[in-house]
Amino acid sequence: MDALKLIAQDSLKAEVPVIEIGDTVKVGIKIKEANGKERIQNFEGTVIARKGSGVSETFTVRRVSYGVGVERVFPIHSPNVAKVDVIRHGRVRRSKLYYLRDRVGKAAKVKEQIR
Repeated sequence: MDALKLIAQDSLKAEVPVIEIGDTVKVGIKIKEANGKERIQNFEGTVIARKGSGVSETFTVRRVSYGVGVERVFPIHSPNVAKVDVIRHGRVRRSKLYYLRDRVGKAAKVKEQIR
């Protein structure tokens, strides 16, 4: 069991991004192209959930693209997640925002928290 903890400790990132539920974030993901090059692709949306702890901690980001809702789950400590930029902070009263899946248009927006 101690060996597993040591391996998990080594794969943790030193700087974990501070993201909260309801925040609008821009996640930079490393994508490997066919010709061997590597580039960063951005995925911008609202954080609707956080799950897990330690190495297996993940967060779910949702956005609407061409009228279709798209959700992606990102591991926080993954080496493929290059950066996470918080664009704006949202004011919410829930830990999971799954109810946004049923809403359309302005009803699907999260109010901005003024800091």
